[in-house]
Amino acid sequence: MPSTVTDEQRFELLVTSVRDYAIYMLDCDGYVASWNAGAQRFKGYLANEIVGRHFSEFYTPEDRAAGIPEKALRMAIEQGKFEGEGWRVRKDGTRFWASVVVDPIRDATGELVGFAKITRDISEQKQVQEALRRSEQQFRLLVQGVTDYAIYMLSPAGDVTSWNAGAARIKGYEHHEIIGQHFSRFYTEEDRANGLPALTLAIAARDGRVEREGWRVRKDGSRFWANVVVDAIRDDRGSLVGFAKVTRDITERKEAAAALDRANAALFQSQKMEAIGQLTGGVAHDFNNLLAVLSNGLQVLNSQSRTHLDTKMLETMQRAVERGASLTQQLLSFARQQPLKAEPHDLNKVIRAFEPMLQRAGDASIRLRMALDEDQTPVIVDAGRFETALLNLVVNARDALPDGGSIEVGAERVDVKDNTVGTLRAGRYVRVWVADTGTGMPPEVVARAFEPFFTTKEPGKGTGLGLSQVYGFIVQSGGDVEIHSKEGEGTTISIYLQAAEDMVESSGGYPAPVVETVLLVEDEPDLLAAAAELFRSIGYEVVTASNGTDAVDILKQRAEIDIVFSDIVMAHGMSGLELARQIRERHPHIKIVLASGYPLGVLRREHGDLSDFTFIHKPYRLADLAKALRAG
Repeated sequence: MPSTVTDEQRFELLVTSVRDYAIYMLDCDGYVASWNAGAQRFKGYLANEIVGRHFSEFYTPEDRAAGIPEKALRMAIEQGKFEGEGWRVRKDGTRFWASVVVDPIRDATGELVGFAKITRDISEQKQVQEALRRSEQQFRLLVQGVTDYAIYMLSPAGDVTSWNAGAARIKGYEHHEIIGQHFSRFYTEEDRANGLPALTLAIAARDGRVEREGWRVRKDGSRFWANVVVDAIRDDRGSLVGFAKVTRDITERKEAAAALDRANAALFQSQKMEAIGQLTGGVAHDFNNLLAVLSNGLQVLNSQSRTHLDTKMLETMQRAVERGASLTQQLLSFARQQPLKAEPHDLNKVIRAFEPMLQRAGDASIRLRMALDEDQTPVIVDAGRFETALLNLVVNARDALPDGGSIEVGAERVDVKDNTVGTLRAGRYVRVWVADTGTGMPPEVVARAFEPFFTTKEPGKGTGLGLSQVYGFIVQSGGDVEIHSKEGEGTTISIYLQAAEDMVESSGGYPAPVVETVLLVEDEPDLLAAAAELFRSIGYEVVTASNGTDAVDILKQRAEIDIVFSDIVMAHGMSGLELARQIRERHPHIKIVLASGYPLGVLRREHGDLSDFTFIHKPYRLADLAKALRAG
């Protein structure tokens, strides 16, 4: 049969049955006139508990004190509707976040008869929004608080739209100075001219990300080396909305890498020169012995000669021997095997006293000028050999000035940092330089300039030993030499010698040589003899033994042994390691250095732990040997 429920009854059933919304009526004064299931669920009141009571009971005490309920009704009357969000209170006193709509209800004549109020519990939505707000706030604080990275946003066109504290610190612009400005101002003029800023954004937009390193410019015009990452930012539809840009100042890292490269290059040069020096020194010693035999024989023959022709030929041969002896002395100087008479000298005084000789080395088309420091420049050096080295440099400079020009000789005290000049340690040094305005040298010539017999002069115009002699003398004196040259722009050669006061402060006085005695144990006779000469060349007294048993006997007889240097692998008798362990037990004060041509890993597998002793690989460089002897 047809339903007898009217439309009004259906509507009332609909409203009262809704559980997700609190839908109820208020009278004109704000008292509750109706109550649905949603209102009961949200607010906890049954209909008979709340109908007839004022709706302000749902508000917090602070809102009631502020007149918020009355204001809501008044705004609904004046504006036709009130809509808002806020805290509401349940019957049990708990709070929930509500979305509220209040509509005024009028009769057919327009007379106000009450209010319709719809309330929805959106606490979960509020919590999500609040969590999102806190997350965004924390992210903003994080980004703004970062000072080691410049983190900022760009518009699609490249204009700055945000700016953090790191960007202000690194680039020097405050927020109000840079927002809206194009990011290309951070690039160098060269990079802007080459279109690098636009290219960076184009690649980021195409690939999603680009990372580069290069020079960037601060507000004050200074430059820094930057690592830059640019990410394209797109919305949900994939449209480009801007770029995120992160810049880091890595100038210190770049400088450290450059310093390491310089140090490696200096070490390589030092090792190369050391190897050449060892070879050259050995050849020079042997050649000196041959020349001595020839010289002695020529003197004997000269005393017995009977004819003028014999005498003339013998004199010519003797001059050739003397010339050869002079060359070997230069080679020994390069190899740092010449005895030095090192004493304290003020280099300014030495150079001024030697100036007349330097002036005579030039000619009328060349002007020699002095640029000496007014302060004292004390160093410990062999003055005679220093004068020879300086004259060599001036003569080389003169030869680089075929059409005339100028040569400057200068001296100054300088502070050197680690690995900025060859392998010199940090400290106070005296720099002496000879600079010319001549033809200059290409890089490949500079790289070989100190090698013995290397020369760019025509045959017969030079031996190629001048600069090598200077290098050997200065390094033997504890210093180093640098060349700065460019073709067509001249050459500057700088000598660095440690300032004497630094040596006084570190040692309590001028350093005196300390001679130590080394017991050298080696079962190869030729190698034993050569090694003994090598040790003597760097200032050690040497006692030799051809096997471990002889070494033990020597140690029983001689108390002055300071260091034992032994080969590990010997063909007969005890090994070097067995010898070392006996010495360590019986003579704990003696330094022990072990050498072998076998890899350390192989030796450990065959002989056990070697960590108690200093180890050096054969063949060893002079620098490695000296270091091992000091540490052994």
